[in-house]
Amino acid sequence: MSDSVDVLVVCDERMLPHYSHPGDAGADLRSSQNTVVPAMGRVLVTTGVSIALPDGYVGLVHPRSGLALKHGITVLNTPGTIDAGYRGELMVTLYNTTTEPFEIAVGDRIAQLLIQQVSRARFVSVERLPESHRGESGFGSTGKA
Repeated sequence: MSDSVDVLVVCDERMLPHYSHPGDAGADLRSSQNTVVPAMGRVLVTTGVSIALPDGYVGLVHPRSGLALKHGITVLNTPGTIDAGYRGELMVTLYNTTTEPFEIAVGDRIAQLLIQQVSRARFVSVERLPESHRGESGFGSTGKA
């Protein structure tokens, strides 16, 4: 992406989103609080970061694969959507899929932030939709796998 994204850190500069490796799509978001994700429960975790996205861009908050695999922790409303006009603190709803509570400490990486360019649709009302090869077939229509 050639455009820059202004990032305002509303707490410690260590909370600045960071790409861990060259070529990473997602920048790490960190917890700005100590908290516990209860067993089979959810918690809203603050990041201490507010961002200003250019018009035509969106921030998408995704789970971290390591937290999901090793600890059963995921982002509940995946992906979380950050609109270009939003200026509040980024917060992440974490969900614990296990029967054990999971501790989060200040600075722990809790999610990934992807910045993507978006197109705005122009919605057109019609009497009926054009035919397609799939038609109205939906959930499970392509087989078991």
